[in-house]
Amino acid sequence: MRVQPVSERARSVQVRRIVKEKQRSKLGWLWENMKGYRAVYVIGILGTMAYNVMQLAVPYATQQIVDLFLTGEDAAANLATKRELFYQLVIAMVVLTFLRTVIVYAVCMDIEHVSQKVLYRIRTYLFDKIEHQDMKFYSTFRTGDLMTRLTGDLDAVRHMVAWVIRSIVESLSLLVATTFYFLYMDWRLALSLLAIAPFIFLIIILFKNKVAPRHKALREKLAQMNTAAQENISGNRVVKAFAREDYEISKFNECNTEYSKTNRRTAMTWLTYYPYVESFANLMPLVLLVVGGLFIINDQITMGEFVAFSGLIWAIANPMRQLGNIMNEFQRFSAAADKVMEIYYSEPEIVDKPDAVELTERIKGKIEFKNVSFQYADGNLPVLHNVSFVANPGETIAIMGETGCGKTSLIQLIPRFYEPTEGEVLVDDINVKDMKLRQLRKNIGLATQDVLLYSDTIDGNIAYGDSHIKPEEVVKFARYSAASDFIAKMPEGYDTIVGERGVGLSGGQKQRISLARALAVKPSILILDDTTSAVDMETEKQIQHSLNELDFPCTKLIIAQRISTTKFADRILVIQDGQITESGTHDELVAKKGYYYSLVQLQMGA
Repeated sequence: MRVQPVSERARSVQVRRIVKEKQRSKLGWLWENMKGYRAVYVIGILGTMAYNVMQLAVPYATQQIVDLFLTGEDAAANLATKRELFYQLVIAMVVLTFLRTVIVYAVCMDIEHVSQKVLYRIRTYLFDKIEHQDMKFYSTFRTGDLMTRLTGDLDAVRHMVAWVIRSIVESLSLLVATTFYFLYMDWRLALSLLAIAPFIFLIIILFKNKVAPRHKALREKLAQMNTAAQENISGNRVVKAFAREDYEISKFNECNTEYSKTNRRTAMTWLTYYPYVESFANLMPLVLLVVGGLFIINDQITMGEFVAFSGLIWAIANPMRQLGNIMNEFQRFSAAADKVMEIYYSEPEIVDKPDAVELTERIKGKIEFKNVSFQYADGNLPVLHNVSFVANPGETIAIMGETGCGKTSLIQLIPRFYEPTEGEVLVDDINVKDMKLRQLRKNIGLATQDVLLYSDTIDGNIAYGDSHIKPEEVVKFARYSAASDFIAKMPEGYDTIVGERGVGLSGGQKQRISLARALAVKPSILILDDTTSAVDMETEKQIQHSLNELDFPCTKLIIAQRISTTKFADRILVIQDGQITESGTHDELVAKKGYYYSLVQLQMGA
């Protein structure tokens, strides 16, 4: 039975069901992932504050030069008697400017280094999380969506560490330092300039409320577009077989158009508010010119102070202008972090128990189902109902039944891809829930009809389950699966690179490599899900003979539709509507003249 992805509504329910108490605030989560680099990052932030405070040095020195040596009453005398001070102020301006440049460079390198380390750590952790999730997780999240979270969304997180936080500190430190300096010089003129700030802050708040949901929608549209592209590329053979290139292009263009529209709306949101922010920010020089001019005329401030105000007014206006961009990038990070943290804090439901049994020897291979019922989380009806049977070590059990009757669901309960809703599945008289997942699955070889081969050599694909296997053993297991003959004819034999998902091989060839891969781990339990459906009768006969002559003990569960595959099994189970309706040997079931008998008659042409 093929597991259908859950609906978007069901997915949103599952998203809300994630364990909230394990989640920290987004900034707290970033801080958590800076472990080992926090001191370096704090130094970078302090450096950011330092070089912004140093911005005041040049205007202060300029003020002193103007008042003492240019416009003051004693300017000429001071220039003659305090020339050394004049040179000291000029040199201080040059040195501090150079020092500030050095600090800026060091801070940028420092913070970029930390951001890359954080990105690497989170991406590694996320991939590890994804690898250890259960099957329910993969039916919930789309492949393209996961790829987006590992790439574009993570880049937004890195950008937050590398630029947004630094920009916030930079703007605030510059704004606060300049404000205090202005208040120190003349509080009346300072308040006249700062009176504009509340209007800018109000605009930024309105912008934030508007842009936040749009960034969330933008991340979702990007995920949908990437999913469409990934599915199309993966299914390129089907597309070409049905000449549906134009249809797929149209479908992708629809996703691309939706993403483009959402992206444009998000960008236009800031452009809508930007003119108001810019207009209020540009009022500051005008206020300075009018109010400052009046103060000079009335001798309330000196020319040097006016020059200092004029030279630093950008330090008030620019941070306010920058607030819009910062808020925009912060909302982008917030939307991306929601999606990343959803995976980061997710936990698989199927895990080892704290007191899981530690297996000290090889599994013998006894399998027992006790009154097992099963239903998928997103399903309305049970797939299996009250299933009971025993497979003794070394036996071959064949499973037959119509499509959708629950055959594949049944075998997926053995390696704990899913958990039964009722009853028990036992291996060697131990409930599989009480075993360690890794040990259980290491003793199971699985080959399915839908074969996935990696972009690797044939040798690498066969040895996937045991990378330490010897080359001669790879050849032996290829012989067991009747794959050795066609592999020998390949351009580079076992070193031939197969394309992505086995492109370049026939369905039967891929199935035989998959079977060799399952055998190569020398499993105690071998599960074959219609593995020989794409091979010819002669090859199937050869494979059956090899499976009976394996040089290691193995219990075999074989899902098949061909009578030629099942007739030599020790026992045949017929499943109908999720229940075992017939059980016995080939001859016994033929004598019953039930479902199995009708299949025999049908396949024999009677």
